[in-house]
Amino acid sequence: MQIKRRQAPQSAALQYGHTQPRKRQGKAIGRAIGVKAIQLGLWTGALVVAVPLAGVLYLRSQQPFLDPPVALVLGGAPEREQFAAQFAKAHPHVRIWVSSGSNPEYARWVFDEAQVPNEQWALNYEAVDTVTNFTTLINKLEDRQINQVYLITSDYHMQRASTIALIVLGSRGINFKPIEIPTEQVPEHPESLAREVRDGVRSLLWVVTGKTGLEWQPRAGSK
Repeated sequence: MQIKRRQAPQSAALQYGHTQPRKRQGKAIGRAIGVKAIQLGLWTGALVVAVPLAGVLYLRSQQPFLDPPVALVLGGAPEREQFAAQFAKAHPHVRIWVSSGSNPEYARWVFDEAQVPNEQWALNYEAVDTVTNFTTLINKLEDRQINQVYLITSDYHMQRASTIALIVLGSRGINFKPIEIPTEQVPEHPESLAREVRDGVRSLLWVVTGKTGLEWQPRAGSK
């Protein structure tokens, strides 16, 4: 009868020696995956920034060569209708769209005094602030297959208006050529970086959801 010898159990040190390389290998794989994830995140972030920036730069580069058939006039100050009437007279081929400007009686008087034909200008009062100046008219521009417009507003207002236009109009492939109205009067509600950022965020919200978030901001001074 043969007697089987029992193998002596491996020492703890020997067992540890077998498992330690596996642990090191697992950590190395984890680090490699982490590095790849960081690299992927950086590339994704770069694309998220670079693609819109490239679009903005392209739109900006094309602005001097535009010859738009429509001028979008942002309401908010009587001198904007006055400037628009003179602009219309000097550019009879350009149709003027005034978005939520002065009262209709005054606007009609300004265009009549400048002898601008009625069919060359139109008034729209759907907008309640600068963001909705664009969002309420963009479908009308698309319906008429208009892919470029003059953007007319006061000089102090143009920076914020251009930021909104780049997002809202740019999302539909519509370019714009800014025309600033020189002003000496200090606006009642001065422009600020905070207002520009706020309206930029609201414009992005509109692009994604179709809503401007108007219900979240105070009505007073929103223009």
